Amino acid sequence: MTPDLSDAAARLAAGRASAVDLLEHSLAMADAEANRYTFVRRFDDGARAAARQADEARRAGARQPLAGLAITVKDLFDVAGAPTTAASRVLADAPAATQDATAVARLRAAGATILGHTNMTEFAFSGVGINPHYGTPPNPVTASLDPTPRIPGGSTSGGAVSVATDAAWAALGSDTGGSVRIPSALQGLVGFKNTQRLTPLDGTVPLSTTLDTTCAITRTVRDAILVHEILAQRRVTLSHTPLAARRLALPSTAMIDALEPAVAQAFERTVGRLRAAGAAVVEMPCAPLEQLSTLQAGGGFAAAEAWAWHRRMMSAREGDYDPRVAVRIRRGASMSAADYLDLVRARRAWIDAMGQWLHGFDAAISPTLPVVAPPLQPLIEDDERFFATNALLLRNPSVVNLLDGCAVSLPCHRTGDWPVGLMVWAPALQDDAVLDIALQIEDCLAADAA
Repeated sequence: MTPDLSDAAARLAAGRASAVDLLEHSLAMADAEANRYTFVRRFDDGARAAARQADEARRAGARQPLAGLAITVKDLFDVAGAPTTAASRVLADAPAATQDATAVARLRAAGATILGHTNMTEFAFSGVGINPHYGTPPNPVTASLDPTPRIPGGSTSGGAVSVATDAAWAALGSDTGGSVRIPSALQGLVGFKNTQRLTPLDGTVPLSTTLDTTCAITRTVRDAILVHEILAQRRVTLSHTPLAARRLALPSTAMIDALEPAVAQAFERTVGRLRAAGAAVVEMPCAPLEQLSTLQAGGGFAAAEAWAWHRRMMSAREGDYDPRVAVRIRRGASMSAADYLDLVRARRAWIDAMGQWLHGFDAAISPTLPVVAPPLQPLIEDDERFFATNALLLRNPSVVNLLDGCAVSLPCHRTGDWPVGLMVWAPALQDDAVLDIALQIEDCLAADAA
């Protein structure tokens, strides 16, 4: 099993490794062909200096949770001394940031070595991960199963690939409709979308101010907890309640429709394993989910709020945008202020209805995605297939963003199978319970695999 961030930090604390040596391994992996399209820009010199400083601080007795370990940053977050371009040609001439985004500053303060700005869907506006400007990093995990290049998932495509290829121990990303959970599910990683208000968004290029969430991709749930505590500057409280005492809702409406065989098999096996461990998994219809298509009919919050931010740039430079991103942003132009306020009110009512549906349960579970990673080239070539696939990828994870909730996607497939994610989710501020349950499930599935 590949060591996780927590393992590496423990080795550094015990003096069994140096940050400089571990960084050189990360840099070598970042140079590998699998990462040809992973980075928009690298910070190698600064990373090496930070690793040396971390080793010196540790020898002087300082203890930092990230201890000089390599973390990558989605090209939405300001990194002092570098431009923030959202993987777009439109911002290619942006001036260098004068200070770190708060999330980046918190990672640095915890000892992180910032390896580079990672590639992404332009302006974070799709779950597929394709970028026509900087190239698209192919999924490195599926390559061992099928030589056909497959999508990495988005929008935090490069961040996930950096973790999956051992170039980084964790990746800072954003999640507006699933942008850390989608690539995590497709690459066998852990993506935690916390309650939006818990982590800072300042110093970022926005997509939707209502839905954007600062969060991370990691290799394990315990790493997700560690990084979240740093980003949110709060301690996660784990009750360690056994699965046998948990009640989990399983919506039979929409979220388990049209599952590909590999997803269905992994999910059904996981539900069976949870029930065998004593968890009460209750499958039942969820009427509020049937209202989602109506709520999002005009493009939803993302289109309206993206249009508000982009409208002046688009009037001058629309030809420099990825056309698929531009058409989605332009949907917001037709939404009036009255339409937007109606959407705000409808969302509040929908959140209340979902809260009633979840009453009496510790959390809900569902497949993170209904499909495994599809081949890349057909989605580059065919707009209709691209948009249909994007909608399918967003279908389940976007529920949690609209809910203003929290969710963990963790791997639930067996070794050697197609990567499949299990999503554990709940309403706002139930983050600790969701992480606690995900940790228990991760242990349960690991014991089953053993």
